[in-house]
Amino acid sequence: MQKVRTRYAPSPTGVLHIGGVRTALFNFLFTKTQKGDFLLRMEDTDRKRFETDSVNQIKKSLNALSLKWDEYHVQSERLNIYDKYLNELKKKGAVYKDEGAWRFKVKKGKNLIWLDGVHGKVQFNSNVIEDFVILKSDKFPTYHFANVVDDTQMNISHVLRGDEWLSSTPKHLMLYEALGWQPPIFIHVPVILGPDHKKLSKRQGAKSVLEYIDDGYLPEAITNYLALLGWAPSGDREIFSLEELIKEFSIERINKNSPIFNIEKLKWFNGQWIRRLDEQEYINKIIKFYPTYDSLVTQAVAPLTQDRVATLADYAKLAAFFYEKPKEIPSVGVSAVTISHLSMSFSKANSWVSDELKKLIDQVAELDMVNRIDLIAGVRNIVSGSTVTPPLYESLEKLGKIETIDRLNKYVKGAKLKS
Repeated sequence: MQKVRTRYAPSPTGVLHIGGVRTALFNFLFTKTQKGDFLLRMEDTDRKRFETDSVNQIKKSLNALSLKWDEYHVQSERLNIYDKYLNELKKKGAVYKDEGAWRFKVKKGKNLIWLDGVHGKVQFNSNVIEDFVILKSDKFPTYHFANVVDDTQMNISHVLRGDEWLSSTPKHLMLYEALGWQPPIFIHVPVILGPDHKKLSKRQGAKSVLEYIDDGYLPEAITNYLALLGWAPSGDREIFSLEELIKEFSIERINKNSPIFNIEKLKWFNGQWIRRLDEQEYINKIIKFYPTYDSLVTQAVAPLTQDRVATLADYAKLAAFFYEKPKEIPSVGVSAVTISHLSMSFSKANSWVSDELKKLIDQVAELDMVNRIDLIAGVRNIVSGSTVTPPLYESLEKLGKIETIDRLNKYVKGAKLKS
């Protein structure tokens, strides 16, 4: 049997969005499942739209997800190869010149049929296809021609790409036939849609992998979620590492229907992967994500947040008060007198640990005859400036006795001035 060889062949004309990465991932998973070779090929023949930064961004994106390629090719470095096969087509009378470009002659009345790996039997009639350009006037090949030549010369066994290329396949089949080559197996996967069932927009999540990582998403979560957009594992399990996906992936389980991108689901996956980190791994990621934060403080308080964040960016919402005093305080549901009593009780504490702090808060609530839940919420709002924090008693322990009492007293002083 022919060795499985696939390629991811992006056009470096802009940002590589999440849909393109999903295609790369499917190629990678299928290839590694079959112990084959995964190629990265830059289809940079559109010189008007070519961006050098795009090449770097594509490579960084794939590397960030550990999608390592076995070979790397660049189409603009292969122009002599395309010229060679253009000459073959000229000799066969299969092409003609048109305003400096070369067009392929489409034979009419021909049924073009192939067995697609996802869609099954697909059929087009050549009557709906016009003669198409294969070499532009700038001497660079079009996608159709370079694609067919490269896939053949690189011994690509399976072409796995998005559904948007389905209608281009008949053109490719005609080129394969004209050149006397055997076409690869085609596998067209449904495109990812937004919640409105239309093309995924940037607002709905069509961002790059690097943007998602900058937003606090883990590569493992991105890979895990993308794999399940259009592909289903054999059981109900949802959490997969890249290595586990390689063992599980199969073409037969790719869905024909377009998957819907759901940012909340991606956040859920990210939260699951954050919880899977060991404590020090999580601390290290927070330190790297927030380089301006005091790393010693982060080392101490980050563990309080690990089971409460969906992304690394959520950490600041929960923990900013450990690094700076709150600028605003939400409404406090107990009197300043009660807060003053608590501050005095705290100042007499011999042991500044969470269990002791809980007892002191409970005691003050009972003596002042206030709802302990209201007092807990009031303390949280005062010390953090937020209604949402890590566990309060543990947070007060990490914040420290002096800083906690200082914030409570400052609130009491401000309340007295207002009254």
